[in-house]
Amino acid sequence: MAQINEKLASLLDILKEMDTVAVGFSGGVDSSFLAAAAQRALGDKAVAVTAYSETLPESERQEAIAIARQIGIRHVLLHISELESAEFVANTADRCYYCKRERFSALKKWADTQGIAWVLEGSNADDTSDYRPGMRAIDELSGVRSPLLEAGLTKDEIRELSKEWGVPTWNKASAACLSSRVAYGLPVTAERLKQIEQAEEFLKQFCTGQVRVRHHDRLARIEVSQADIPVLAQPDKAVLISEKLRQLGFAYVTLDLSGYRTGSMNAVLNLKNNQ
Repeated sequence: MAQINEKLASLLDILKEMDTVAVGFSGGVDSSFLAAAAQRALGDKAVAVTAYSETLPESERQEAIAIARQIGIRHVLLHISELESAEFVANTADRCYYCKRERFSALKKWADTQGIAWVLEGSNADDTSDYRPGMRAIDELSGVRSPLLEAGLTKDEIRELSKEWGVPTWNKASAACLSSRVAYGLPVTAERLKQIEQAEEFLKQFCTGQVRVRHHDRLARIEVSQADIPVLAQPDKAVLISEKLRQLGFAYVTLDLSGYRTGSMNAVLNLKNNQ
């Protein structure tokens, strides 16, 4: 416990030294804790900013509004559109790099107009062990920092501190933007993002765990927890799901027997690297 307290003290010191901050706020575990810490360290000199676009489900935008209210930090909604970037739309393995660059460039531009010195993003110490090209974009941008990473806080430690502070996201499941569901090489479009959002919202009524609809053009690959696989495979539910997703524009509907796993789209990248 001593080590986690040292990391927390380091985080608060980092935030106090910044003086004025805008927290890139998705309403997820990391950004919610970071917003709560910024509010504690800086009070009214901290603001949470949710940059929303077609890649963010409406349910998550509304949830971010509610969470910011519970934390007690001032909250701003900033509309952007990554779809204006041809590099993002191309959906290469560096998609997250272009997304992060667009998103945090817009946040920094907004912060500059408000006289806010720093923009903060929520990467933590665990994020260095996964394929995250978005972190490269953060490194390249001036005036943008990752205090949780700087303080060495891990995801488990962030959840533990969030629970201790009463931050409502302490046990929230991991989330990712809708574009992460689109197979690499398949252009990211507003229509495909809406397909994914509507399909996942439909499936959630049958599931207790994570739900992902991976978009492989005409094929929808459904990932859910192992416990939910037999539920969706029941003949009556399977028919309903297949009919719904076909109505949304998919020609084929599959249920992935491996179940939900973070970053499953990156499997094709690993295959290429191993060739």
